[in-house]
Amino acid sequence: MSAESTVINEAFLTALLAPAAPSGFERRAADVWLREAQTFAHTDEDHYGNVYAELGPKGAPAILLTGHLDEIGLMVSHINDQGFLHVLNIGGWDPQVLVGQRIRLLAPDGDVIGVIGKKAIHVMDEEDRRKASKLEDLWIDLGLDAAEVKARIPIGTVGVIEQPTVMVGTKIVSRALDNRVGAFIVLEALRALKNTELKHRVVAVGTSQEEIGSYGSKTATYRVRPVAGVAVDVTHETDQPGVKPEKYGVAPFGSGANLSVGAMTSPVIFRQMQAAAQQHGIPYTVSANPRLTYTDADTMVLSGAGVPSAVVSVPNRYMHSPNEMVDARDVKACIDIIAAWIRNLDAQPDFTRRG
Repeated sequence: MSAESTVINEAFLTALLAPAAPSGFERRAADVWLREAQTFAHTDEDHYGNVYAELGPKGAPAILLTGHLDEIGLMVSHINDQGFLHVLNIGGWDPQVLVGQRIRLLAPDGDVIGVIGKKAIHVMDEEDRRKASKLEDLWIDLGLDAAEVKARIPIGTVGVIEQPTVMVGTKIVSRALDNRVGAFIVLEALRALKNTELKHRVVAVGTSQEEIGSYGSKTATYRVRPVAGVAVDVTHETDQPGVKPEKYGVAPFGSGANLSVGAMTSPVIFRQMQAAAQQHGIPYTVSANPRLTYTDADTMVLSGAGVPSAVVSVPNRYMHSPNEMVDARDVKACIDIIAAWIRNLDAQPDFTRRG
């Protein structure tokens, strides 16, 4: 990226995007996140795969910031007599984007690279050519004989698409931006507060298993018992073809942080974040979510006695594909709006809904 557009910690984000870490198997990404957090914060982890970084006075009310470390992936369910692997989804794949991709399998004795195969168009009949690909019609080819495949790849082995991160101007292109970028943002927001005289414990968490049910967020919320929370995730960038602003709002690249308003999110925190953004000139947009947000915030809100929560999102193109795309300017805006909101909070904030 050019000097003009270098607005975020690119080295950390690139390092965080690199590891293969599908839901339930987040260890590699968690280790990168923890190493970075240990340079400026108190850190911890739990048995469920969540990793924690904390600043602020012990015993003070806690503010929880979550971004999930897991990515969508695949799990080996069967190996046939020819050594071809059949797989199940970990999270929500569109099988069309899998065809012909390379995949990294996290085998016990070392990673193995394979190819996701499908019949070539030359051997399809006309009806096959018109059909959309289904996961059960695809396979993984390791280029090895069947005996070696069965010896190296146990049933239950997981994998992710093999794609490097690319920087193009202010754009970041990578797999796993949903939502490794959110885990990056919450830790960078915490870093932005390290020289602030905080009134609260601020706990950033790289959560596990969001893509299969936001389970890590639930265990983290019970552990921290916060008075308020913020989930950082991605939303649909609305300048791409086929994404209707009538449904998703207006959130093009360069528009800043996207704030969610709806039944699950706290109207108090929403207004506070708007005020912080306006005070500091931080760009933001607003999207409507009248029911669930489909982020870690939903489990925060419904944990224990309920946690007033907000959702801050990064506009993202090509979500759940091998090449997602976000803009560094929007990433920076998310970091800034969270840090500004926390600095503005009263020592004993009241998040009671009053309209």
